[in-house]
Amino acid sequence: MKNVTDSFVFWGHWPSAGSFGFNTDIFATNLINLSVVIGVLIFFGKGVLSDLLDNRKQRILNTIRNSEELREGAIEQLEKARARLRKVEIEADQFRVNGYSEIEREKLNLINSTYKTLEQLENYKNETIQFEQQRAINQVRQRVFQQALQGALGTLNSCLNNELHLRTVSANIGMLGAIKEKTD
Repeated sequence: MKNVTDSFVFWGHWPSAGSFGFNTDIFATNLINLSVVIGVLIFFGKGVLSDLLDNRKQRILNTIRNSEELREGAIEQLEKARARLRKVEIEADQFRVNGYSEIEREKLNLINSTYKTLEQLENYKNETIQFEQQRAINQVRQRVFQQALQGALGTLNSCLNNELHLRTVSANIGMLGAIKEKTD
């Protein structure tokens, strides 16, 4: 430790200028060397360091400006996107409302159409029933008439003998002849 303090205490004591030699005091020589190197660096490196710092400052400022421009562009795009979203939501609500209205309208149309179809089917059914009833009535009448005719023919055949038959035929022929003479 004594050598360290001695090197600081005796700064004023330098060897004479006429002699040349090595200074073996490490701390004294290091401080001088460091101060010389730092001085040279400050003197010559000041411009370079200043230029480097100025370039760095300009790059940072440009980056900040670009970031601000990008931020403004992003905000503008966000606002546009929000406006489009609001517009699409309004349109979706309108489609939803119109869709529900359209569904209700179609539902009512379908119900009305179904009622009309059922009414037509009911009318067709009633017409078919009336037609079938009329046909059945006509068939019954025809059978009754045929049975009555057969019964009358059977009664007539059983009551008529040959002589009565010949007289009836002769009377009918006479009537037809009289009708013919009147028309001629």
